[in-house]
Amino acid sequence: MEVNLISDTITKPTKGMLDAMIHAQVGDDVFKQDETVNALEEKLAEMFNMEAALFFPSGTMANQTAIKIHTQPSDQLICDKDAHIFNYEGGGVSFNSGVSCKLINGERGTFTAEQVEQFINPPDFYHSPLTKLVCAENTANRGGGTCWDFEELKRIKKVCEKHNLAYHLDGARLWNAIVARNETTQQYGELFDTISVCLSKGLGCPVGSVLLGTKDHIGKALRIRKIFGGGMRQAGYLAAAGIYALDNHIERLAQDHKRAAEIRDVLSELPFIKRIEPVETNIVIFYLQKDIDEQAFIGELLSKGIKIISMGMGKLRIVTHLDYTGAMHEHFLNTIKTLEIKKAVV
Repeated sequence: MEVNLISDTITKPTKGMLDAMIHAQVGDDVFKQDETVNALEEKLAEMFNMEAALFFPSGTMANQTAIKIHTQPSDQLICDKDAHIFNYEGGGVSFNSGVSCKLINGERGTFTAEQVEQFINPPDFYHSPLTKLVCAENTANRGGGTCWDFEELKRIKKVCEKHNLAYHLDGARLWNAIVARNETTQQYGELFDTISVCLSKGLGCPVGSVLLGTKDHIGKALRIRKIFGGGMRQAGYLAAAGIYALDNHIERLAQDHKRAAEIRDVLSELPFIKRIEPVETNIVIFYLQKDIDEQAFIGELLSKGIKIISMGMGKLRIVTHLDYTGAMHEHFLNTIKTLEIKKAVV
């Protein structure tokens, strides 16, 4: 049995999703004539109570577009040191927008309003970059699927308003946070200037993210998406998957969270595990004891048909998802319990 736990991006469309894709009504979305793409954008804008939305091929492109909307070259944004926009978007912040990142040493991918206040450069001090944007990531991937305290997000909003800063949310796994914390999309729509949400992670779509904002923001985003090469033609086949997922795959995220917690409980009893980050959603990040070779450990699991991933700096990651079945779950738990681990030769 093969068990792939490297990410929730490895899922394949369900039968219902494939049926929706096959029967989608499509047109040329570059001319805004694809009725299914238009329906997806309208659906999400309504869900978040935001003015407009735009479909993107990837979350990275959606985030990079938002950054470009809110900044000018030589400006600076504030984010956590573990943020996706800094670590996993190919240096696009500097390449695409000419912007630098001021990194907060936060807690598992989150930070406080007080820290933001401290990190804002004085606007009249022309020697330092002009701070223009604050970016949060919910859930925080490298933090272990961390859910933000919504009250803290509201406090950060007040700091942004006080200093005339834009506020963007990388909501790649926002659906997980909403389910885990029993929150609403409208809460987030009221708070942020722009939000990117991913359809190809927990929701199980093959491709796609959506950027939400004001009509003015999305008007600018349409031009930036074109410059980035993100205009797609009959994209309604992909958008149909998104609509299906929004209607059918949000509530089931609770099952992914439950299985991740059960994995945490088993790992916590194993002698070769040094530490496990708190598990709130579908991501389990853990560390091995110092005398255990990381690559040998990953290789041993792979020999038994189980794939996990290293995030560097000693972090190992497991992600539960739509295609991770109950049978796979039992196989993984039984395998990890009986795994024979050799200590590294020093």
